[in-house]
Amino acid sequence: MIDLLVAGGGPAGLATAIHAASAGMEAVVIEPRSTPVDKACGEGIMPGGVRALEGLGVQVGGHALRGIRYVDGLHRAQALFSDGPGLGVRRTELHAALARRAAEVGVVVLSGRVGEVRQSADAVSAGGLRARWLAAADGLHSPLRRSLGLDLPSRRLRRFGLRQHFRVSPWTDFVEVHWSVFGEAYVTPVGDGLVGVAVLSTARCGFGAHLAHFPRLCRLLDGPAAGPVRGAGPLRQRARRRTAGRVVLVGDAAGYTDALTGEGVALALASAEAAVRCLRAGRPQAYERYWRRLSLRHRLLTEGLVRMSGHAALARLVVPAAARMPSVFSAAVRALQ
Repeated sequence: MIDLLVAGGGPAGLATAIHAASAGMEAVVIEPRSTPVDKACGEGIMPGGVRALEGLGVQVGGHALRGIRYVDGLHRAQALFSDGPGLGVRRTELHAALARRAAEVGVVVLSGRVGEVRQSADAVSAGGLRARWLAAADGLHSPLRRSLGLDLPSRRLRRFGLRQHFRVSPWTDFVEVHWSVFGEAYVTPVGDGLVGVAVLSTARCGFGAHLAHFPRLCRLLDGPAAGPVRGAGPLRQRARRRTAGRVVLVGDAAGYTDALTGEGVALALASAEAAVRCLRAGRPQAYERYWRRLSLRHRLLTEGLVRMSGHAALARLVVPAAARMPSVFSAAVRALQ
C-alpha cells in the first residue's frame, strides 16, 4: 500500500511528496497537466520560501530580491529583507525544478485526476489507488476540499488577479507593489530582461485597462509583452478545517486570503513539511494547529491590507503611512519572512 497519495502536482503537491519520499515514505502524485505548469501569480518567493527550497534540495535560478517597496503616485516606502534574500522566479522554472527534485528522490508522478475519495479506518482509496494518507494539493478552487464538505462561503468582495510578463530590464531588486484606489500592481523581477506584473482588483476588466491605473508603472514597462495574460480568482478561499479523516489539505487548497503580500509559495512549502511531519507521526489532526500557527501572521496582515484596499479613502493612505513610519513597515515585512 502506498504511504502517501498526493492529489495535485503543483509546487505544494510536489513539495509534500518530496518531504515524504525524503523521510522514507512511498509517495505518488496524481496530476492531469504536463510539466512545467504555469499559473497566474506574483512569482516572488519570500526568504523563508527560499530557505525551504534549499532544504528540499531544489535548485532554481531567478532574480535575487532585497526587499519590498510600496509605491503610489507621490510616495514610496521600502523595507529590506533581514533574513537573507528573496527570489523572483518564473513559475514554470520553479515547477520544473521541483519536478526534477521529486524524480531524484523517487516520487512517482501519474497522469490523471483524483475523483471520489473513500476512507476506511486505515486507508484512503482515490484515483484507482490505495494509500495510508491522502494530501489534497489540488489548488485554489480545490474539488477535493469541496467534495469533502470543507468549503466555506466568503461574503467579501471577490478579488481577481491577472499576470503578464514584459521584456524589460529590471529597474529594481525589490518587489514593488504599486497602489491605486482601483487595485494593486505587484511587480517582480524574474530574470535578466524579464519582469512579471500581477494586477489585483475587484474589477473585472482586461489587463491593459487595469494597467492604465498605474501611469508611472506604464512608463517603466517600455518593452514588449512576453507570453499570454493569465488570470486567477476569486482569490479568497476558506476552509472549515484542514483535515478530514486521513486526508489533509495543503497549499492553496487549505485556504487562501489574497496574493497581495506574496507569501503563497513560502506558506505552501511550510505547510507541506508540517503535513508530512504530522502524517509520519500518525497524528493528522495535529496538522490543523500547525497550519494555523504557520499562517497566522500572513492571514492577519494580508486581511488587513485587503480590507484597506477595498476602501478608496484608506487605500490612499497605505503608502503615505508606510513612508512616514518606516520602522512599522519594516516590522511588517520582517513578520512575513
